[in-house]
Amino acid sequence: MSMTNTPISAAIDDAPLISRTLARAFGDDPMMRWFFPDDATREAGLGRYFTTIFTRQYVHHAVCERTDAAAAFWAPPEAQAKAVPDAETIQELQNILGDQAALFRGAVETAAEHTPQEPHWSLAVIGADPAARGQGHGAALLRSGLAKADAAGLPVYLESSKKSNLPFYEHFGFTVREELRLPQDGPTLWSMWREPRRPAEL
Repeated sequence: MSMTNTPISAAIDDAPLISRTLARAFGDDPMMRWFFPDDATREAGLGRYFTTIFTRQYVHHAVCERTDAAAAFWAPPEAQAKAVPDAETIQELQNILGDQAALFRGAVETAAEHTPQEPHWSLAVIGADPAARGQGHGAALLRSGLAKADAAGLPVYLESSKKSNLPFYEHFGFTVREELRLPQDGPTLWSMWREPRRPAEL
């Protein structure tokens, strides 16, 4: 079966596909391996984690797009306050994370302290199934979201805990803004920033 890498808007019915895709995409991510240290249960835990944040937060308030093998969640300025987890979502995430919930809280708080205050688009999540890497799924989703931010004349902010992904983002005009060490001997988090471009510059 051939897979298309053309971005389409994600709906709540896409939750099983999106959670499965992102669980596979983040299986080797240093921060997610820190949150879910057990190799045997990591993919299932990640699936529940991404199902929760997608169905309770991002699908309702953010710009969510997918291909057949990747997904991305973007938060424009007007969506960022609404995309913050409510109390029930936080409780559900803590139940999923179990003993690692305190690490998660510390990471979220640290990142929040360094979030830019000026209006911007935020790339909250992007990931492609490793089985489809190299087929342009992630790049197609990145271009789609960047085009929307550029049309609004706004910069874009993201955070990555995987150093090997930095050149991919740099190719699309991002630069490293800060290098953060997460508390409790957590992994390094790189914050990245991209100024808006005119369409001809993409």
